[in-house]
Amino acid sequence: MASSSTSILESIFLKRSQQKRKTSPLNYKKRLFVLTEAKITYYEYDFERGRRGSKKGSVDLDKVVCVESVEPEENPPPERQIPNREESADTEQISIIERFPYPFQIVYDDGPLYVFSPTEDLRKRWIHQLKHIIRFNTDMAQKYHPRFHQDGQYLCCAQTAKNAMGCQLLQGPNGIRLNERSQRRSRKPLPPAPTDLQAKVCKPLPQAPTTPAPPSGPLKVVAMYDFIPLNAQDLPLHKGDEYLLLEESNGQPWLRARDRNGQEGYIPGNYVTEAQDPLEIYEWYSKNMTRSQAEQLLKTEAKDGGFIVRDSSKAGKYTVSVFAKSSGDGIIRHYVVCQTPGNQYYLAEKHHHSSIPDLITYHQHNAAGLISRLKYPVCSVKRSAPSVAGLGYGSWEIDPKDLTFLKELGDGQFGVVKYGKWRGQHEVAIKMIKEGSMSEDEFIEEAKCMMKLSHPNLVQLYGVCTKQRPIFIITEYLSNGSLLSYLKELRGKVAQGDLLSMCNDVCAAMMYLESKQFLHRDLAARNCLVAEDGTVKVSDFGLSRYVLDDEYTSSLGSKFPVRWSPPEVLLYSKFSSKSDVWAFGILMWEVFTFGKMPYERYSNSEIVDQIMKGVRLYRPQLATERVYSVMSSCWAEKADDRPAFRVLHSAIIEVMEDL
Repeated sequence: MASSSTSILESIFLKRSQQKRKTSPLNYKKRLFVLTEAKITYYEYDFERGRRGSKKGSVDLDKVVCVESVEPEENPPPERQIPNREESADTEQISIIERFPYPFQIVYDDGPLYVFSPTEDLRKRWIHQLKHIIRFNTDMAQKYHPRFHQDGQYLCCAQTAKNAMGCQLLQGPNGIRLNERSQRRSRKPLPPAPTDLQAKVCKPLPQAPTTPAPPSGPLKVVAMYDFIPLNAQDLPLHKGDEYLLLEESNGQPWLRARDRNGQEGYIPGNYVTEAQDPLEIYEWYSKNMTRSQAEQLLKTEAKDGGFIVRDSSKAGKYTVSVFAKSSGDGIIRHYVVCQTPGNQYYLAEKHHHSSIPDLITYHQHNAAGLISRLKYPVCSVKRSAPSVAGLGYGSWEIDPKDLTFLKELGDGQFGVVKYGKWRGQHEVAIKMIKEGSMSEDEFIEEAKCMMKLSHPNLVQLYGVCTKQRPIFIITEYLSNGSLLSYLKELRGKVAQGDLLSMCNDVCAAMMYLESKQFLHRDLAARNCLVAEDGTVKVSDFGLSRYVLDDEYTSSLGSKFPVRWSPPEVLLYSKFSSKSDVWAFGILMWEVFTFGKMPYERYSNSEIVDQIMKGVRLYRPQLATERVYSVMSSCWAEKADDRPAFRVLHSAIIEVMEDL
């Protein structure tokens, strides 16, 4: 297997500046681009001596969400014009060296990196190779911008934000596929292509290597959980059984499938995984568990030979965490699953296996160098089926006759919230919207889109009752109530790792909303709920748009979330994903103070003045300097200087791994 630093491709390209400041001029410079399994890095290049110069920048490939060509400018300068076929042979030979008329884009957190290739063949080769390497990245873009971001906007659709959702659908492997729910596989680059330094080589480029076409026919998936149909269009699932998908998922929460008996219907997409190496079906696998969470769970169970298999902090790797009894609190060891060049897996050097399940089965009977054989899969008692997107496929309008009201949970911004059951068996929360509090027609239209949002850390919207007044909003029920109340009850009873885990849950949900170009606008501990197992889920995302109370939208009104709002919202009511980032930093502060009121000594009007003067919340006693640096990074005065949720999520995971 090639190492992460092995060069796969090298080429001289023209690079366009990133223009991180609106005032900086565009510039174009020749750079040596080097592609490895993990990064794309660009360097200065000494053309006289033919040597690589200093490093000028790089992009981590696991952060890339799209690689596509770009339509050329309408009136490009000579160096970015396609050579005229009528030019003489000598002139054309020079143009291969001097001209870079074939642009492509590498889209990641900071927006698109624009690169210009001297030939179409070379552009195709790089796009092909990049797509092959990033094919298992999560949150791949479904749309892209076919034209440049220039003069503050995209030339194709006039959107201004660099990370704005694309305006043209992607075709083929760059669209979201089912494998984004699958385990991350090791990246195996194609055989290295010859180094291409077009400044010196003028021969026609060899044909780009091709990857084998995927097998034709429906995609085979395996059920990770049992599923009982909720309506006539649904298909039942049995854990461990295989099913065929009859249509592309395209990011939809419900998928049309066929079982082994030929029955067809719709299944929840988050209940299945691709049939190849489906670790999710095994009770010992926990995909998103961190090192500190694994240690805490193993210590709680305290069973000799207790073990967890989880995703490693190293992309594409897996870790086996094992507990062994001894004097004191016991011993925990973490073993990274290694892989041979022949794709065999092992923990002990001499014992190779064709798959990870085979490896685990072997070590369940043989310690073979581990501190204990794997006797007890700890994760099994903690695992429950996730929420489905709606009460059956297409069922967004719910009949109120199917609802049973059991008790009142509280009085929210829009009205009374009650706990009840749908058709006598499914627990739900019912928001009874008092008339005049919400722009109902606009919300009902948006609810159809909101129901398609599905993530383990989002409170699932099941549907609405709109054929009577008041209208009802039906959501997932979480037994531990709001995060704010939960924190106040827990005061002093939980460790720093638990608090970070709560922040991580919220950040994961916000990263998902960010990837869907969906704003929350009112993120705070009061608008998050806690499940029975302690999982935190974000609620009421997007609802603030439909508030009819003018006082709520006034920058100084008592109902406006001033304490969670950045300068651009306070001054101009300008909301963006970066205003949600600011609010997330405040939420982290709430978590680490067990629910204290932010800026508790100031009134709302005083807070606005203090924020404009640069005053920020102090470091909570339980927050280390590293934790505080994460939350304070959310409070940069300029929105563009705040990190994306993807970056915050990585930073929190890194801190959790080091606890």
